[in-house]
Amino acid sequence: MNDTLTIVGNIASDPSHIITQNGVSILNFRVASNHRRFDQKSNAWVETEPNWYNVSAFRRLADNGKLSLARGDSVIVTGRLRVREWENNGKRGTSVDLEADSIGPDLRWGTVRYARTSKNGQSASSDDSSADDSGVSDQWAAPLGENESFGDDSPSSGFDRELVGVGANHDRGAEDSGPF
Repeated sequence: MNDTLTIVGNIASDPSHIITQNGVSILNFRVASNHRRFDQKSNAWVETEPNWYNVSAFRRLADNGKLSLARGDSVIVTGRLRVREWENNGKRGTSVDLEADSIGPDLRWGTVRYARTSKNGQSASSDDSSADDSGVSDQWAAPLGENESFGDDSPSSGFDRELVGVGANHDRGAEDSGPF
């Protein structure tokens, strides 16, 4: 089955990164995708039960994900869906797996600055002296802003970690010579 699915949710486990004997980089984590709806009878937001997905990323996506993702991050993941039955020690269940083609932050809950990497994990700009040991450039990075209160539209997962990158208070002035 080659069903393509896009999910929006929160990373619910610490991402696990391994490199196989053949040199293939793999990143695994779980995503909880819960939905909220407004209940007019109670005049309040009601949360539904979350859907749980096992997400796997490979090669460059895994390497970049290792540097970028953490438990609690709000993400959007697109990939190929696989539903499988399992049995272990007399217990049976169903696993919903997603082999990620693309992973990105959900910008409703925070801000980030994109830093392109080359194939070897280094900053794509060869003259960028601001790349740290992780290979990610901080050329556009600015201090994180104060946590914002999102009111009723906040993620319902209980996580309050800010996304890595530029905070909400960053004001791009005319003197900014960035590419955007």
